[in-house]
Amino acid sequence: MKVFYYLLALLGGIALSLEGAIGSALGETIGELESTFYIFFTGSIILGLITLFFGKGNLMKTARIPRWQLLGGILGTTYLTLIFIAVPYIGVGTAMVSVIVGQMVMSMIIEHFGWIGSKKIKITRNRILSIVCMAVALFLIF
Repeated sequence: MKVFYYLLALLGGIALSLEGAIGSALGETIGELESTFYIFFTGSIILGLITLFFGKGNLMKTARIPRWQLLGGILGTTYLTLIFIAVPYIGVGTAMVSVIVGQMVMSMIIEHFGWIGSKKIKITRNRILSIVCMAVALFLIF
């Protein structure tokens, strides 16, 4: 069953690469910020409809959660905007490898300290070696 979740993550990565390429092309036509706005606006409408008909959570709880948990929206917008700006200059592949390296580094830091309710997983030599390998991949793909 775990393979199913790996496949979901793989599909998510494919979607991010496609979104980076499409959003970058759109950004060259209508502007990077406008492209980011359009994609989030369209996605919000679609997800709003899906949530309306299939959602099982409670959006009213949003008013009672710690404010730091609301940073996800800001970080998602920041990520997408930065990708749309970078892709025309460095390409989709280099941008995505850069994203992965950044994600790996930050993920390891979060897990090492157990931040944000994460399970504590110490940084090991193997984990550092994986970052070095990804940095080499970034150098080679660039």
